[in-house]
Amino acid sequence: MERRIGDIEYEQMMLSRYTIAHHRSARGMDRSVYLLLSGISIHGPMSIGELSEMLHLDASTLQRQTGAAMRAGFLERKPDPEGGLARKFVLTPEGEQRLVAVRDRSVDALGKILGDWSDDDVDRFAELLHRFNASIEDYRADPRD
Repeated sequence: MERRIGDIEYEQMMLSRYTIAHHRSARGMDRSVYLLLSGISIHGPMSIGELSEMLHLDASTLQRQTGAAMRAGFLERKPDPEGGLARKFVLTPEGEQRLVAVRDRSVDALGKILGDWSDDDVDRFAELLHRFNASIEDYRADPRD
């Protein structure tokens, strides 16, 4: 049986296109801001270095992205709650509210898209997608690639 790697590449590209289009239309929150806010929401206050490690982006790119999120009123910088020297980014109440609204909208849309899928199919798809993303992270971390 032939491995369908080409089919997976195509479907992954299409999925990426749809996801980006959805977040751009979500009341002005673009994909990079959504990723920033989501990461900080999940992991707590983060420095530029921590964001760089999590998102695999250089500091200058993150300076631009965090600056835009701060100007939009979604993020603010605060002293490290654990007493470290670096200032950390935290969500503002507006940032938290908008993140929840965008995420709820996305989850609702996915619920409709997957509405005729069985619970077992949704569970299996979630497991495989998680495994796929973990494999991408492993690939990115491999210095030989």
